[in-house]
Amino acid sequence: MPFPDELGSAVAVVDYDPAWPAEFSYLAGRLRAAVGESAVAVDHVGSTSVPGLAAKNCIDAQIRVAELSADLVELMENAGFRRRPEEWNRVEVSNGQRCEKLVFAPPIGERATNIHVRLINGPNTRYALLFRDYLRADETARQAWGAFKQRLAQSAPDIFDYGQIKAPATEILMLSAEHWALRTGWNPSPTTG
Repeated sequence: MPFPDELGSAVAVVDYDPAWPAEFSYLAGRLRAAVGESAVAVDHVGSTSVPGLAAKNCIDAQIRVAELSADLVELMENAGFRRRPEEWNRVEVSNGQRCEKLVFAPPIGERATNIHVRLINGPNTRYALLFRDYLRADETARQAWGAFKQRLAQSAPDIFDYGQIKAPATEILMLSAEHWALRTGWNPSPTTG
């Protein structure tokens, strides 16, 4: 759930903004400075990482780490990032496997971001990269997913309702992504992206 300073109006899914990659690059630099060598990679993930895809105007970053530690939490909090406390921001299920994670919000007053900290070889890490790479590669899927999210935001403008409806639809999208990964021999990049 959003922190009080993040509460706003209804969910809005906007057309792709070509400024998003530069905004991610700035954020990635700050994240690398905050966590140092703990970051194996910092990835632009989520819908804003896909050129041409409509998205909520919220940059999603993924920090890949060797371990989730209290030291890492302290480094992020010292840089002003706020750990999200909800259970779904600590554990997620990917491909039937329970995966621990950390999620941070931006410092108060900064642009909307979600920073997901995941284990480098976790199924949830792969999931985020596959989502991005599949939608970057498949124009038909990209256009359909963007249109779906725009319609959903109009009919379910509450962030909780929007997320509850989008989650099972995302699982269906990811079935297609898995078929694409098998067909193309896709593997996640070991570097940032």
